[in-house]
Amino acid sequence: MIAHLRGRIFDKQPNRIIVDVNGVGYDVAVPLSTFYGLGEAGAEIALRIHTHVREDALLLYGFATSLEQELFERLISVSGIGPKVGLAVLSGIETNELIKAIQRSDLARLTAIPGVGKKTAERIVLELKDRLPLAAHTQPADGSSVEPSDLKADVLSALVNLGYQRTLAEKAVDAAITRDAGDFEQTLRQALRELAR
Repeated sequence: MIAHLRGRIFDKQPNRIIVDVNGVGYDVAVPLSTFYGLGEAGAEIALRIHTHVREDALLLYGFATSLEQELFERLISVSGIGPKVGLAVLSGIETNELIKAIQRSDLARLTAIPGVGKKTAERIVLELKDRLPLAAHTQPADGSSVEPSDLKADVLSALVNLGYQRTLAEKAVDAAITRDAGDFEQTLRQALRELAR
């Protein structure tokens, strides 16, 4: 399975680029969010890749961020949603907006995405509401601030997943929350600074 590609842009069109890796061209489908962040032909590029295997094809889907890739993989796990629709969803809405729409069960916002009907939107909400990526839990759907206990658990989980020892991670998270209990990202950054001391 191909998980990552680094090379030069050989050719680019909306939703599709060809990455030249040491003389081999990889045809990669990308969401518009990734496409707009790319340089021109000849520019260096690094993409996270989801390899999709079918009976008749081996398809590559590229993403600029891990959040985009994780959302894509969650979307295609929903019954009735294939990679084409998953790409269309990510092309039709910002990742943070998509997360909020799912959390709020905002079917009107989801059905505004080209290629997403009411039944598909309902399935997305039903199947993904409790399975959003960790980064999605930075801001609850109602707009209130994150509870410190939830924030601590989320940041602690992230640090342990990064390979830090639980006891050291707990101390760093406590110190970070005491200094500045902001959102998930701020607290994670502060905890990493504490661990670096």
